[in-house]
Amino acid sequence: MQGVLLGFAVVAALILVGVAAAVALRTRSGEMQRGLGSVTYYLAGPALMFILTAEADLGAVATVYTPIALLAAAIGGMLYAVFARLALRRKLERCLVGAMASTYVNAGNIGVPIALYVVGSSAPVVSVLLAQLLVIAPGYMVLFSWCARRRDLAGDASPSPVWWPILKAVANPMTIGTGAGVAVAALGIHLPEIVWEPIRMLGEASIPLLLLAFGMSIPGQRPFRQKNVLPDVLWASIVKLAAMPVIAWALGRFAFGLDGVPLLGVTIMAALPTAQNVFLFASQFGMPVVLARDVILASAVLSLPAVLVVTLLTS
Repeated sequence: MQGVLLGFAVVAALILVGVAAAVALRTRSGEMQRGLGSVTYYLAGPALMFILTAEADLGAVATVYTPIALLAAAIGGMLYAVFARLALRRKLERCLVGAMASTYVNAGNIGVPIALYVVGSSAPVVSVLLAQLLVIAPGYMVLFSWCARRRDLAGDASPSPVWWPILKAVANPMTIGTGAGVAVAALGIHLPEIVWEPIRMLGEASIPLLLLAFGMSIPGQRPFRQKNVLPDVLWASIVKLAAMPVIAWALGRFAFGLDGVPLLGVTIMAALPTAQNVFLFASQFGMPVVLARDVILASAVLSLPAVLVVTLLTS
């Protein structure tokens, strides 16, 4: 339980620092938030993905853990999107952001201490990162870019070329950093200290910067104020914290034959709260950020009991 509590405490503390900074700085907080978001998206985040994947045992995670993460995210995303489209009558943009928010987990921050202290291995975390940053995130960014292009066409603005969404998704900094780390791990390359250490230092700054930027977005916005978004937030939270762990457990147990600690690892990873990266991606592409922010907050508050329940039931 120590790893669970530690991961959540770190996240909460840094978000609160961001909130306090926004309150204290007021007019300058928006500018700082945008700056922190850009630094994280283009520099620190890719560096973190590189160092995490470069040291990974790819053979240990690619055969079982990563397929489970991909399947669970696909099933959970479709579950959210179908209900949001048919029952809630939401537009495509909200369906896409809600689907990503209900399946894209905070593996890079909360997942690391939980995996190390509770599971005893980083394999579940690395598998989720590989699935999310090499497949899931680029897929959503293609769709986000397509939505942005469609808005440009509707508003008589000059749209980007039709191939631009695919290029932007494949060539985004997070995916490039992850792909480079995978290449280094696969080829067994050992970078010299003079190269590795600056990348490591930059990567370690990613999570604090992202959490600070997210905290700065909260004051003045008053989460959960938009009543028309609350059904979306509720449904996304149910999918994220209840359906996703069940889906991951069923896949691991019956499709891949896992039990014991490995099964506990994949189930806990699915029960983690929504990653702040969803807010970052949504803001970069002009998607509904209020939905992303509110789901992140709701899942952050409710995921601790969810993870504790999963730990008790599967350990």
